[in-house]
Amino acid sequence: MGSIVLDASTFVNACASMDGMTTATVSLTSSDVAACCSPLTGGVLDTPAAERLAMVFKALADPARVKLVSLIAASDGGEACICDLTEPLGLTQPTVSHHMKLLVDSGLVSRDQRGKWAYYRVNAEALDRIATAVSTHPV
Repeated sequence: MGSIVLDASTFVNACASMDGMTTATVSLTSSDVAACCSPLTGGVLDTPAAERLAMVFKALADPARVKLVSLIAASDGGEACICDLTEPLGLTQPTVSHHMKLLVDSGLVSRDQRGKWAYYRVNAEALDRIATAVSTHPV
């Protein structure tokens, strides 16, 4: 399996090209985190793993989406209805729905349709993987 090191230009281009990937859920895997967080003599992220990790970080690059994850995680039972997420953000329901779609597509939250309402739950495993990746490589 070949590995590459992404330079800044390649990374930016990869992130920009992921705008069309919002129709499929992307899941950051344990092996992605292991490759990302391995010692210098370990592995280098392959392109698919780098793209998955970048999509997750891209989903969290918006303050509204970070706040949505926080609101859902802090909700009773660890889940929240879309109807409860618009007011705290001061955004319209279509805008919040757009943000939630990006969070679901990135694998950070799951969606459960109950009648006309969508309920969201944080994917704790995905957040743990991100925390591991970030804490292993502090800025």
